Amino acid sequence: MGPIGIFDSGYGGLTVFREIARTLPQYDYIYLGDNARVPYGTRSFETVYQYTKECTEELFRLGCRLVILACNTASAKALRTIQQIDLPQYSELRKVLGVIRPTTERIGDFTQSKAVGILATAGTVHSNSYVIECQKFFPDIRVYQQACPMWVPLVENNELNNPGARYFVQKSIDALLQQNPAIDLFVLACTHYPLLQDTIRDLAPPAINILTQGELVAESLKDYLVRHPEVEPLCSKNGTQQFYSTETPDNFNSKAALFFGKPVHAEQLPLPFCAISPDH
Repeated sequence: MGPIGIFDSGYGGLTVFREIARTLPQYDYIYLGDNARVPYGTRSFETVYQYTKECTEELFRLGCRLVILACNTASAKALRTIQQIDLPQYSELRKVLGVIRPTTERIGDFTQSKAVGILATAGTVHSNSYVIECQKFFPDIRVYQQACPMWVPLVENNELNNPGARYFVQKSIDALLQQNPAIDLFVLACTHYPLLQDTIRDLAPPAINILTQGELVAESLKDYLVRHPEVEPLCSKNGTQQFYSTETPDNFNSKAALFFGKPVHAEQLPLPFCAISPDH
């Protein structure tokens, strides 16, 4: 038995972790943010895969048997390869899940016009993961994407309420709606973006629904543990939470509370990691 691992390239995954811990408080958790190498959104598929694999292996080394990639870019660029190529090499059961499927399998519940807008990092947009996954569940839904390169820096620098933030949010909303004015659902497909939700709501047309991922991922994980009795007993239940960052703890702690909703006290896991071998 071991904790459930939550991984993100930085802070954004804390918005997902917050909802997971609220929905499933009985489990133990380890959060790992790769802040030393953020951002992932502009990096190549190969680099994101390598970084994500290293961090996933580090969570395995810390005792996790189930890891959630609470990062859209990592889910888009690395999850499939890790699931299909890397995990079968381990002699013991290990599972890695992402945040895109739990989101796309519910999109149809929130749109009437069948026109959906994805607001995401450039890496997630270029992967087309949301388009591909949404079509699997809802072939009749049209998916439009807009990269928002300035949104993550605005959030991480806590510039949420200044005129510059409103300018860049409005610019991305306008660009998305120009693709199809019938869009009636915005999916915030980056775990940083919920912190901009009030601004997005203020600037978007009133009829548009705004979908964040935290609650969807938490409910999906709860359902997954019920449906997979071979995995659930491997997750320890003492209600503990540990936080690690590849950046210095003071740096991480100063910003993490903004995302997690309460103070966070992290330890540093300096790079490079000493990866475990698959036969452990």
